[in-house]
Amino acid sequence: MRDAITSLIKNYDVAGRYFDRTAIDNLKSYFESGTARIQAAAVVNGNAAAIVKQASLALFDELPELIRPGGNSYTTRRYAACLRDMDYYLRYASYALVAGNMDVLNERVLQGLRETYNSLSVPIGPTVRGIQIMKDIVKEQAAAAGIANTSFIDEPFDHLTRELSETDI
Repeated sequence: MRDAITSLIKNYDVAGRYFDRTAIDNLKSYFESGTARIQAAAVVNGNAAAIVKQASLALFDELPELIRPGGNSYTTRRYAACLRDMDYYLRYASYALVAGNMDVLNERVLQGLRETYNSLSVPIGPTVRGIQIMKDIVKEQAAAAGIANTSFIDEPFDHLTRELSETDI
């Protein structure tokens, strides 16, 4: 797993280049957002169960067919699996927030996930919607905690949804 700094260094090292203005600006931006990244991770850590609960209630309110007989979250086991997965996405998104890099999501979450969901007939659309709802909740809570610019919070959640939503043409 890499963070923003090690990824940047690796890219410049492989190319055999010194840091240029772009690299310095990227490092500066990462360090300037460091406190906010830690604060956002603390918000997630302190409220994870409530975030997952609130997001799942909103998801099932929007898509009630998921929890009706025949729905993919019908039965206690399937409902619990859905909540477990939402918690899993939230936890790894918090790691990516701190790292300022999406490698942890690619390595630990996304590799093979879409294929696994497809093989188990787990609908990806509601999964993507649940992740986006969690993003909105985290941004609201981060703003309430005093984080002025919450735009960096979008990145890991949007990365997850973008990668899960990809389709082969």
